[in-house]
Amino acid sequence: MFIGEYKHTLDSKNRVSMPAKFRDDFGGSFVMTKGLDNCLFIYPIEEWENIERKLKDIPMTNKDARAFVRFFFAGATECEIDKQGRTLIPSNLKEFAKIDKDVVIIGVSTRVEIWSLEEWNRFNSDANITYEEVAEKMSQLGI
Repeated sequence: MFIGEYKHTLDSKNRVSMPAKFRDDFGGSFVMTKGLDNCLFIYPIEEWENIERKLKDIPMTNKDARAFVRFFFAGATECEIDKQGRTLIPSNLKEFAKIDKDVVIIGVSTRVEIWSLEEWNRFNSDANITYEEVAEKMSQLGI
């Protein structure tokens, strides 16, 4: 399970150090793709395969389903962690997530998210929604 929030900086070759707590759970390689809310999603291979199976079952006759599958898979790339614990963020994903230099890496249960520091701060300071409002909406879903 991935939990926690870590701040890091990209090096000159667009590599970022992955938190040590996450490295073992990746088993050396993982899939990075475009996420929601202008961040990147990172999945261990096993979790990626679970998601892939679920997405294969949605009807391709549905326009929104086709769009989501295209978005999700087109941006995906298999990545590795080097011996120094770094991974490369491909330029197309770096651009998508508006990453310049400073990033925030967060654990979100079965996945990891990489955010530009600016986008993470913007997400957390969004005046239109509060943690309490989100919690209330989650309770309506039975959580």
